[in-house]
Amino acid sequence: MSMRAERIEETIRREFAPTEVAVVDDSARHAGHAGARPEGETHFSVLVVAAAFRGQSRVARSRAVHAALAGEFSGGLHALSLTLQTPEEHRNATM
Repeated sequence: MSMRAERIEETIRREFAPTEVAVVDDSARHAGHAGARPEGETHFSVLVVAAAFRGQSRVARSRAVHAALAGEFSGGLHALSLTLQTPEEHRNATM
């Protein structure tokens, strides 16, 4: 796992107390695209399953994650592909 991926996971665990979190570095798939850097660590797919998302819209969830990761964005993170679910939504999606 890359250093940025580890920091993303640590921040998400601290801020949202998820029951599940997965962070995948997709930077190699975006080589040559806007925001990509030769060293990578710019584009990530993130799954977060957390009770903290109950009662929040998809937009509110995304804004909360982006706010929690503001330091990463200012340090070179370019894009996140987010899947943000409550435990109930995740359970229903995997059935």
